[in-house]
Amino acid sequence: MNRIQSLSTALGEISFSKAPAPPMDVGAAQFTPARGETPLALFAPLHYEANYAYPLLIWLHGPSDDENQLKRIMPLVSMRNYAAVGVRGTHRDDRLAGKAAYRWSQTPAEISLAEQRVFDAIEIARDRFHIAAHRIFLAGFDCGGTMAFRLAMNHPGRFGGVLSLNGEFPAGRGTLRSLAEARRLPIFLACGRDSRQYPTSAVCEHLKLFHSAGLHVALRQYPCGHELTAAMLSDVDRWIMEQVTSPAAR
Repeated sequence: MNRIQSLSTALGEISFSKAPAPPMDVGAAQFTPARGETPLALFAPLHYEANYAYPLLIWLHGPSDDENQLKRIMPLVSMRNYAAVGVRGTHRDDRLAGKAAYRWSQTPAEISLAEQRVFDAIEIARDRFHIAAHRIFLAGFDCGGTMAFRLAMNHPGRFGGVLSLNGEFPAGRGTLRSLAEARRLPIFLACGRDSRQYPTSAVCEHLKLFHSAGLHVALRQYPCGHELTAAMLSDVDRWIMEQVTSPAAR
């Protein structure tokens, strides 16, 4: 069971629309769908300061969900530290009757569509907020984490770091073709100790791959199954801020 699901009722619902919609206030923070053809939702931090260049968090939701998962995770990540954008998955997920839900698939066509949506989202966020170009972090849960891995490995120079929460490292399709540049990319991998979808044995195999490839990975294991927990999301904030404030980042 997703432990953050209960926050959706408290924070309300947002759906994407081609027409502009009024923002929803949560304190001084705002969640709002964006204009245009790219299905996404934007998050403005509490007490947004236009003169400050914010880190940007790009969130790729898990299966059977959509871009509005962003509004449920940000209160558990940080309401102040980031501008953020949630991007809709590329594949319609019909497993939930009566609900429009999506996931991320690893076909060539959907990888290409995911790249287009993520880079469109960056441009939309940069039009809306003052963003630090070298502080763009790509993160996701489950299949969203796998797609975050894929896109960050394909374009390591475009991101300040990549975070995968219970999302396994993708296989094949030239994942490590930009290895020299990827070795400079900070990576955060969170996994549930009791996950059946991404078991410890698979995590260990990927750690061997990371080590042999010379990738720099921070691994955190949590006493849970295949779920997204408050502890994981708190560590997302802590890890990103470590990258933002490190001497190398400056």
